[in-house]
Amino acid sequence: MNNDFPRILSLLRSEKHLSQKQVAEDLGIAQALLSHYEKGKRECGLDFLVRAADYYNVSTDYLLGRSPVSAGTFLKESDIPDSSDTSKADGFSFSSSLAKKLIISSIDVIYSILNKAKNKKLTHSITTILSLGIYKSFRLVYKLNPKNDKKLFIVNEEAAFRAAVAGELIAEGAALTAISETTGVQSDEITTASLESEYNKQAAALLNLIRNSENMIKKYE
Repeated sequence: MNNDFPRILSLLRSEKHLSQKQVAEDLGIAQALLSHYEKGKRECGLDFLVRAADYYNVSTDYLLGRSPVSAGTFLKESDIPDSSDTSKADGFSFSSSLAKKLIISSIDVIYSILNKAKNKKLTHSITTILSLGIYKSFRLVYKLNPKNDKKLFIVNEEAAFRAAVAGELIAEGAALTAISETTGVQSDEITTASLESEYNKQAAALLNLIRNSENMIKKYE
C-alpha cells in the first residue's frame, strides 16, 4: 500500500478547508470510502486517483508521493535560482551544488516568512539554530586537513560540539516559547499551494529538502 497517498489526500482537503462530506459528494463517492482512503485503510482505483488529481489540480505523481511539488515535476539543479556563484568552483560536483542550492533557497523562504511574522524572539532562535548547524559543519570540514591550526577556534572540539547541540535544543525551546507568547497576531497560513505560488522554484527546493530530510529521519525512527 502507498503510505504517502492517504497523507497527501487528507492534507489537500485540509489545506483547502473542505469537509470530507463535501469532497466525497464532489468526487461522487461515499464519505465513509473517502475516510478509508485518507486513513489508508483501503486503496483506491486508478479512476479515483485521476479524479482526485483533477479535483485538487495536482499531478498523480504528487498524490502518490513520487514528487514533492504539486505539478509532479522532478527537481533539476538548473531549476533552482543561484543565490551566489561560489558553487561554480572547479571540481564542485553536481550533487554538492544541488544540495547547496536546496539549502540556500530553503533558508531564503524561512527568512521571508520570519520577516512577515515580525517575531524578533523567533527570528533570533531560528538564527541561532541555523548558525550553530553551520558552525558544527565548518568545524568538521576544517578537520579535513590535520595541518589546519586548531587555534582558529576558542572552544575545544569536544566541548564545542556538546555545547552546540545543547544550544540548538535551547534555541528550539525558545522558538516554541516565542510562538506560544504571540497573541492576537497570526502569520499567513502556509500551504503547499501558497508556498508554490509565492516562492515558485525556491518552494520546490524547500519541499524537496523536506522530503529528503524526512527520508533520512525515517531511517532512525
